[in-house]
Amino acid sequence: MNRKVEIRNIPREHFAESLELSEFAFQNVLTPGERERRKANLHSDELWGAYVDGRLASKMTILNLETRIQGKTFAMGGIAGVATWPEYRRGGLVAQLLTNALRVMRDKGQTISFLHPFQFAFYRKYGWETYTDYKIYEIPSGLLPKVGPQPGRILRIVQDFPLLGSIYEKYASRYNGALVRDESWWRERIFANKQGTVAVYYDTEGQPAGYVFYQVKERVLRVHEFVSLHHEARMGMWRFLADHDSMIDKLIVNAPSDDRLPFLLDNPRVKQELVPYFMARIVDAASFLEKYPFASGTESTLLLDVSDAHAEWNNRMFEVKIDESGTARVADDSGTTVDWPLVQCDIQTLSTMLMGYQRPGFLREIGRLHCKPEMVERLERLIPVRQTYLPDFF
Repeated sequence: MNRKVEIRNIPREHFAESLELSEFAFQNVLTPGERERRKANLHSDELWGAYVDGRLASKMTILNLETRIQGKTFAMGGIAGVATWPEYRRGGLVAQLLTNALRVMRDKGQTISFLHPFQFAFYRKYGWETYTDYKIYEIPSGLLPKVGPQPGRILRIVQDFPLLGSIYEKYASRYNGALVRDESWWRERIFANKQGTVAVYYDTEGQPAGYVFYQVKERVLRVHEFVSLHHEARMGMWRFLADHDSMIDKLIVNAPSDDRLPFLLDNPRVKQELVPYFMARIVDAASFLEKYPFASGTESTLLLDVSDAHAEWNNRMFEVKIDESGTARVADDSGTTVDWPLVQCDIQTLSTMLMGYQRPGFLREIGRLHCKPEMVERLERLIPVRQTYLPDFF
């Protein structure tokens, strides 16, 4: 039986139906107040639906976001809320939505896309690849850091978006793949979804150098965010948290995967879990490469042969010339016969490599990156080492 499938924006009059699908798919029943708040924050240009014979069968959201990669801001399309009614599943509707999303994001100048996968293998088929993970610590109150008095001071505050935002931006700029937050993100995504207390650490110079957002409930202290700009702030906030020991049995906190908290503990044998988290995909390889800040110092030229089954504009050979400042110029060179160093990979591999999650040497070792050994050494020099981290969810 032939079905008519149409991919288009979801109009405002269908917002309630879109929310109903989300509630069903994610098993999350909203209160009437939450439903109205969600509807008020929806934007038709970000909502895309697959309509089968005129009925909304599947949908997704493409959020207009920004992220920092190697210290530079990139427009990013955040894929979220992908859901399909059961009777329409396994019919290729999500594949059509994803293919459409790539075109939409490219037209908007969003050269990179992030998503939180329900299944990593599924989204790998469409070009996304893991770009970050995080640690979860679960620390009994008796094993919290033993910290002496610190020279700064802790001040509990109300929701001061400019203050918290200024600290967060300095912290987030250290990582690849953290979001650029505006006030609406703080208001609607951070404080609207989590309850608790915010405390700011001021260092010896009186400068705000960190904050912790946390909640104590049923003798568990759950840290929503722990942000520090230097070691003094880190230890000052850990002293503050440890002073809750009489109220709690344990503390739970997320941290970047390279965090070294256990080394600071008298007994480092605390529960740790490493959680694979978000995936990334380069949407427009040529534009992304020209914006990407490679390491400066030497000029370099290479041929990059990218395979991408879902974005034909990426599925080709590129001539990449990188100048001494680390800026690349990219040309389509699918018909070239020039004997420049050749690098071959799929879009997934290119994405995780340039995000900094996996290094060129490892990717070549496992057969994901194809090039000569000397080219691997060059790529290792060209791609700066920087930790990935995403303290947000969407």
